[in-house]
Amino acid sequence: MRRTRQVAASPMRSASGTWAVIADLVADTVAQSSALSRDEAVQAMSAAEAVGRMLVAAGHLQQHPITLVAGKVHCEITTVSGTAALTLEENLDPVPGAAGADDFTIHLPSPDPLQEQVKAAVDGHARLSDAVPPAPETKVSNSGSLIDREALRRAVSQR
Repeated sequence: MRRTRQVAASPMRSASGTWAVIADLVADTVAQSSALSRDEAVQAMSAAEAVGRMLVAAGHLQQHPITLVAGKVHCEITTVSGTAALTLEENLDPVPGAAGADDFTIHLPSPDPLQEQVKAAVDGHARLSDAVPPAPETKVSNSGSLIDREALRRAVSQR
């Protein structure tokens, strides 16, 4: 399921502070799975920290998200800067859907001129990728409608 999270950057936080918030969000989401380790997510985000701070500081994450893919989670994380960051209502809760995950990948954007730095970070940890993330699942199960139309008709007609 596709989810998004926006994190306030400058002037609310420094690039390092913004990266720390993003790293915690990723690690807390991965930690929901009993098969995955929060520590492994922390290590992956630490391996990407130098380039992550550059992505934040240069404003690349405003347009090009970091994408966490873990089980049913497909979360795009972007930053908001300037006056919009001052009024942003952040949702930094772990993204629901990772409880059943047995694998995760953190897809980093690779914009010019940071492609070499992103590639070096990706080469530093197996959970990082500079590939385009897979499309989120949009298929609805064939188990029928989520709305019981007959129950709805009965409730309306009883009024």
